Amino acid sequence: METAVLGGGCFWCLEAVYRGMRGIHSVLPGYAGGHVEHPSYKQVCTGETGHAEVIELQYDPSILSYEDILRVFFVMHDPTTLNRQGNDIGTQYRSVIFYTSEQQRQTALAVKAEITRTNLWGRPPVTEITALPVFWPADETHHDYYTRHPGAGYCQVVISPKVAKVRAEFARYFD
Repeated sequence: METAVLGGGCFWCLEAVYRGMRGIHSVLPGYAGGHVEHPSYKQVCTGETGHAEVIELQYDPSILSYEDILRVFFVMHDPTTLNRQGNDIGTQYRSVIFYTSEQQRQTALAVKAEITRTNLWGRPPVTEITALPVFWPADETHHDYYTRHPGAGYCQVVISPKVAKVRAEFARYFD
């Protein structure tokens, strides 16, 4: 298994998109990139801890490549908006790839350049690519949020369209 850590807005969205993909062993919401140890959701929401809401993926690279994980990432959120995804505004919602190796860094740079060349969003991505300092898991109330609250307004209006978009465009990765 290998690890990928990504932030692209609300971690509930990211978790819902990647859950169920072939090759993904686990998806864990949490925080990375800040200066507070063991941050709480409430602390991160203030935007003062420096953390981004992220997910930690454990995946089997023989089934799903890091490149393809990143291609899904760049499609599922708008990587051209600085510190914002829809109505979620603040540095905690920034687009960021936290790499865990030099190979991941090089791959992230290459996929970001690919997305820039294809002009997928009409503007270049502002996605940060930085080394993972530490991953802090979110508390249990944020784990598998979309599955546990499918009828919630945020899930219906924000998460469901992202999940549908990814499953349509990347159907080959889902059973």
